[in-house]
Amino acid sequence: MANVTRGRDIATESGAAVNMVSRGFGLLGRSTLPEGAGLIIRPCNSVITFFMRFPIDVLFVDAHGQVVHLIHALRPWRTSKMVRGSKYVVELPAGVLRATETALGDAIEIVPA
Repeated sequence: MANVTRGRDIATESGAAVNMVSRGFGLLGRSTLPEGAGLIIRPCNSVITFFMRFPIDVLFVDAHGQVVHLIHALRPWRTSKMVRGSKYVVELPAGVLRATETALGDAIEIVPA
C-alpha cells in the first residue's frame, strides 16, 4: 500500500477485513501490529479500539482513494467519529502516518500481492 502523493510506502503487507466477522474482530487479540503491516477494513467509516492493547494510526479513505480523515496514535478504549465519505479504513502501527508525512487529500493506492 502506498501514498502516491508522497511517493512512500505505508504498508508492505496488509490484511483485509471485508465481512461482518472479520471487521468486528479487526486487530483484537494481537499484542502488536508489526512494522510494515496494516489492516484494510472495508466498508468502514469509523473505528472502535475497545479491548485493543496498543495505539494505532487510522487512515480514512474515500471511493477515489483520497485521504478524507486521519488519526495519529489512537489509543485503546477509544472511538473515532463517523467520517462522511469514508469507504474504507486502514489501521497501521502508531507513527506510520507521521513518518510517511501522510496528510488530508493524499492519494492512497492498494497494490494487490
